[in-house]
Amino acid sequence: MELSNFGKLAFITPLYLSFVWILMISYQLFTQTAVVAVVGTIDLFWPAISAWLLSQIDIIVFVFAFTWVFVLSSVIPTVILGKNRGVLIQFLVVLTLTFISFIIQEGVLATFEGKTVAQILNIAATFTNPVFALGYLSAPYILMLALDLHSRKTRSKKLASYKIYKI
Repeated sequence: MELSNFGKLAFITPLYLSFVWILMISYQLFTQTAVVAVVGTIDLFWPAISAWLLSQIDIIVFVFAFTWVFVLSSVIPTVILGKNRGVLIQFLVVLTLTFISFIIQEGVLATFEGKTVAQILNIAATFTNPVFALGYLSAPYILMLALDLHSRKTRSKKLASYKIYKI
């Protein structure tokens, strides 16, 4: 690895990890609020489905939190290690990020000992808006779709350039 690439990687990696850390922590703290807001909106149009969704709220929150962890853990090793990464390295990165997000969540809850904090409540109030909550919950799925489309486009361009070069 060239020195300039190493310097660039040393600068970008902490910024990227900080950004990802903030997103993962926010998902741990605000996902349930967003899910309840969306389910509450569904209750206006389809109460039976809303009641069923509320009975399954823990599973729904887990799936949304896992989705964000999955997306970020798929991208982080690629950014840090490149595309040629081992499964063990990706597992360790995912495990570390998941562990850190749960520790931080527990730390925040223990620090404030269940007391309401005005700043957290102000941010949490944003997630009660069903439109914002839906966008927030959709973000990892949109990111997965965008990354998948981008990789397919890049792959097809490489394949097309290989065919042109070979002829």
